[in-house]
Amino acid sequence: MLQLQQLEAGYGATSVLKGISLEVKPGEIVALLGANGAGKSTTLMAISGLVPVRAGNIQFKGATLRGVAPAAIVSRGISHVPEGRRILPRLTVLENLALGAYLRDDRSEIQRDRERMYALFPILATRSRQLAGTLSGGEQQMLAIARGLMARPTLLLLDEPSLGLAPKLVLTIFETITRINREGVALLLVEQNAYLALQIAHRGYVLETGRIVLTDTAAALAQNPRVKAAYLGG
Repeated sequence: MLQLQQLEAGYGATSVLKGISLEVKPGEIVALLGANGAGKSTTLMAISGLVPVRAGNIQFKGATLRGVAPAAIVSRGISHVPEGRRILPRLTVLENLALGAYLRDDRSEIQRDRERMYALFPILATRSRQLAGTLSGGEQQMLAIARGLMARPTLLLLDEPSLGLAPKLVLTIFETITRINREGVALLLVEQNAYLALQIAHRGYVLETGRIVLTDTAAALAQNPRVKAAYLGG
């Protein structure tokens, strides 16, 4: 579904990604692990067209994404739930969800998808008229994921969904991620909690200073001494 081929990308004169290659197959959850500053968020932003690609290529369903505008990338089936949620705080929950579907004009289907989001995250149904900025951190994360799903993606880029959340809420978010995947959405997951990420992922990659240094099944990575020492507390 998604292929990154010797991808180089960065900001200004600085190259953050130094020739990385990875893939996501239909129906997979793929975890992207690494320390802060390794290039994980930059990878997702390059896929979304938010960071310039300097070399290499990004292919999605056989077509290149290099040079494609971010809105067009969304229309091809990729949604990005960024680190820090980035919900619009002065708009209501309902308005945030509507913006997730801004490229669509099928009103009856948008309504149906909104009801699906309320079934997936029942608390959002009770907060639909509430300003998004007044939601708790966990509720904002649910809204960010729901907003991304309103575009009807076949691939969801999910950046640090557990960041700043209480442990109980983290488990709820991860259960929802697996449910989304079972419904047919592939995911490329960046997550600080490597243990949980490898519990739900099919495969994983380890990124260090802009380079892929390990790739394997999630189960194998969870048992890898290098991964255990660096990301799983030994």
